[in-house]
Amino acid sequence: MASGGVSVASLWTEVNRCGQNGDYTRALKALTKILHENRDDLTALHCKVVCLVQNGSFKEALNVMNTHSKVLGSEVVFEKAYCEYRLNRVESSLKTIEAATEQTDKLKELHGQVLYRLERYEECKSVYTDLIRNSQDEYEEERKTNLAAVVAAMSQWEKTPIDDLGLPESTYELCYNAACALIGQGRLTEAFNKLQQAEELCRVSLTDDSDVTEEDIESELAVIHSQMAYIMQSQGRTDEALQLYNQVIKLKPSDVGLLAVTANNIITINKDQNVFDSKKKVKLTNAEGVEYKLAKKQLQAIDFNKALLAMYTNQADQCRKLSSSLQSQNPGHPRPVLIQVAQLCREKQHSRAIELLQQFSDQNPESASSIKLTMAQLYLVQGHVTKACDVLKSIDEFKRKAGMVSALVAMYSHEEDIDSAIDVFKQAIEHYQSEQPGSDAHLALVREAANFKLKHGRKKEAISDLDQLWKQNTNDVHTLAQLISAYSLVDTDKAKSLSKHLPSADAMSFNVDVDELENSHGATYVRKKAAKIIGENLPKEPGQGEIKKKKKKKKGKLPKNYDPKATPDPERWLPMRERSYYRGKKKGKKKEQIGKGTQGATAGASAELDASKTASSPPTSPRPGSASGSSTAAAAPAGVVPPRQQKPSASGATRKKAPQKKKKGGKGGW
Repeated sequence: MASGGVSVASLWTEVNRCGQNGDYTRALKALTKILHENRDDLTALHCKVVCLVQNGSFKEALNVMNTHSKVLGSEVVFEKAYCEYRLNRVESSLKTIEAATEQTDKLKELHGQVLYRLERYEECKSVYTDLIRNSQDEYEEERKTNLAAVVAAMSQWEKTPIDDLGLPESTYELCYNAACALIGQGRLTEAFNKLQQAEELCRVSLTDDSDVTEEDIESELAVIHSQMAYIMQSQGRTDEALQLYNQVIKLKPSDVGLLAVTANNIITINKDQNVFDSKKKVKLTNAEGVEYKLAKKQLQAIDFNKALLAMYTNQADQCRKLSSSLQSQNPGHPRPVLIQVAQLCREKQHSRAIELLQQFSDQNPESASSIKLTMAQLYLVQGHVTKACDVLKSIDEFKRKAGMVSALVAMYSHEEDIDSAIDVFKQAIEHYQSEQPGSDAHLALVREAANFKLKHGRKKEAISDLDQLWKQNTNDVHTLAQLISAYSLVDTDKAKSLSKHLPSADAMSFNVDVDELENSHGATYVRKKAAKIIGENLPKEPGQGEIKKKKKKKKGKLPKNYDPKATPDPERWLPMRERSYYRGKKKGKKKEQIGKGTQGATAGASAELDASKTASSPPTSPRPGSASGSSTAAAAPAGVVPPRQQKPSASGATRKKAPQKKKKGGKGGW
């Protein structure tokens, strides 16, 4: 009998009934009473572990299994591995599975999940392939979905070629995974069409369920829409992608991994613009449990973007801290070093940046190519063109390529180092001569080398290149002409013998209609045609020449005060000082001083205010525009300037300027 008078049999009946109803909390109460009677009851302990797992109490279930490990033994291997998996102790879960004496189907299923989380995709693929081949139950579709997810991950993260496994696309999960695999292959248009198909399948399957609302459907479609937005972003349709990303964010899906990826992609679209929005979005990437939902490469990309965002928001210390942490986690990856270099360049520390790049290049020769390109760019920014050329020439992977040859020649030409530029051509031509003789790339380099030498007056050095080109195509008249011109400086006999191969003048003549050519669209310089005379030209009789018209002389202008009756002054042509009646200027009479003295005052006003003059003479009446002694207030004119407050003087007092009147006839003066 159990405590309280209830029999153990009735307690087991209660456990069985609660288990069928899914009421695991009540079942645990009954099991606790049973274990109170017999703490080593194997069946009761096993049932308790199952009930705790069903309630999500994984840590408590694991404690029960560890405490009663001797009693339970191998009975709870699956439950123990599953609890470790759910507690994100993936390595421990794998050890538990591998230590099991018997590999059941459910243990294999869990094994596949653990391998997928550890990103051991090839082993995971083998596990699911074996399960599908050797099992026949209602979970076959789920296994195929998981296998499709493994194939998609291999395509995206390992760039592994995909074998056709014959997986169906009957559900939206299978269709979505197939689209992800196509994205990994770079077939974006096909992937986008596949995602549209997955969206349609999802809507159809969920609409049939009456308990599913429209919000539930949109939440389920969020992962599909986010993937569609990624394809749009990859295709350069950033505005459409950003709109779709924001729709996903507004839905607030429960999947923290989906939110983190979507927020990260929005940050990549914003770049160094709209940094405040990016700072809001970056918080979504820090949600709890994100590290268990995403692949290592996804987490790495998010961390890189966090460091870049810190740089764009001028958080130099935070940027250095994040990039240093990334470098310690990924010692051979060039991107953390490039972020540190970018931050140093923003701080104008180019020399320190170059030292950092050189150090990383020496330690990681496999990643030296991209690092050395950045070093060359920094040298160019500082104006050290020759050093940049030396760095570029040290990149064995690129130094024979046409683009690198072109860059080196352009930079050496800028430095007027023609010999070094010709040496670059020489090394590249020798490489193609031994590896790909007669190829298009080889002949293109030879032609460019010949043109370069001719351009810089090195005709003698261009002979071998031109001779090689002409032998490849003896019908090339342009190359032959260049070759003859070059030989004319070295060997005139050779030039004459080669000139025999030139086509004759008749053969080189072209039937060109000059008039049609000049009148054609795009002709810039067109000679003017003589104007045609309309009508017949009649012959002139002798003696009938054209009579020249006589020009009429214009009458001279007379002065305004001209009097025809008066006799003009005979001395009018002489200067005034040289005339007999000139008496010079009159002196002694001074003009009235107008405009001198106090602003706005006149001589008359000054005399009026002089007390010494008021006794002998009455005051003069005020003239328009002069200051008046009247106390009557007059209307202010339209041009009065309001008082302007001036800066306080040293004593702290503030002076104000009185309003003044504008002078009549003045040009804006006050």
